[in-house]
Formats: sequence, structure tokens, C-alpha cells
Amino acid sequence: MEAVAKLKNCPMSPRKMRLVIDNIRGKKVDHALSVLKYTKREGATWVEKLLLSAINNWEQHNSDQGLSASDFDLFIKEVRADEGIMLKRFRPAPYGRAHRIRKRRTHVTLVVENALPTESIENEQVIAE
Repeated sequence: MEAVAKLKNCPMSPRKMRLVIDNIRGKKVDHALSVLKYTKREGATWVEKLLLSAINNWEQHNSDQGLSASDFDLFIKEVRADEGIMLKRFRPAPYGRAHRIRKRRTHVTLVVENALPTESIENEQVIAE
């Protein structure tokens, strides 16, 4: 079972955000939270909130079964930072000219999934043989 969390129009460029999300891609949720907590980049705080939201979404999807995230080994299946809208501004320049300022924004998508128990993986390998 997987859960998705999206952050739209984050006021940071996708290039800077990708430096943060590359550190947590494919890792377990507990390890990713600890990495984000001690990362000094601004994007780490945004992604940490997004990851907590994805974990909460996973728990909400599985609330009818009485499952909690601490019972499973959740990992980050997919995380990507796409370009959002770009705000275009002008700044005065010498000799009556104007320079364009592009304020970039980011759309971040994070997908969390529970890992298969090792027993089921072993059973699948036995069946395949």
C-alpha cells in the first residue's frame, strides 16, 4: 500500500530542492527523517514536513485495518521536484534599463510505501523455483 503527499508552489528553485531530495530517495522513513533533521539546507524543512504528511496519509489509508506506521518498514518509493510557476519581476539597471528577475517555484511529490515482509519474499522465491 502506498501513500502520496504533494507540495505545490514551494518558494525555492527545483535545482536547490533536488540537492535535498537526492539524499533521501529510496531510504527508510526513519532514516530519512533523521537525515532531514540534521540537513542545514532550507529545503530540508519543507521536505521533512512533506514526509510527515505522507506518513500520516499512509496511516489514514490503513486506519480501518488498525495499522500504524511504526509497525511497518515504510520507505520512500518515489520523490521528485518539478518546476512550478515562475514569477517574473524586473529590477532597475544602469542607463535606464531593466534586468529580469525570475523567482522559481517547485512542485514536490513524495510517495511512501510499506516494504514487503521478508517471509513473503522468501515464499515468492520458492514458488518461482
